[in-house]
Amino acid sequence: QAQVVQSVGGSLQAGGSLRLSCDASRPGWKIVCMGSFRQAPGKEREAVASIGRDGSTTYDESVKGRFTISRDNEKVTSSLEMNNLRVEDTGTYYCAVSYSYCWARDWPEWGQGTQVTVSS
Repeated sequence: QAQVVQSVGGSLQAGGSLRLSCDASRPGWKIVCMGSFRQAPGKEREAVASIGRDGSTTYDESVKGRFTISRDNEKVTSSLEMNNLRVEDTGTYYCAVSYSYCWARDWPEWGQGTQVTVSS
């Protein structure tokens, strides 16, 4: 079973950039999909982006063109590059891994979460 460890988030002003990383600490040939999620205060958790082993990606409409997800299959890590951040991007960001294809939306393992706060 993988253990998912996330990097620390941060506080920054709107328009800034931040990179979050995710490390599934065990060899992960079984990990098919890696995803990023976020939960804003008072709201439900939502999917932000996902990436399959073949590099195929999906993004929520709200982050398209601003966020980029990438992964290293050998190291079993993923990164979420967030540019042109907006106040509405504020929330707790989670990394998750799946042993299924991304479209299955089956996420059995989660990171600890990290706070990202964007101020105007």
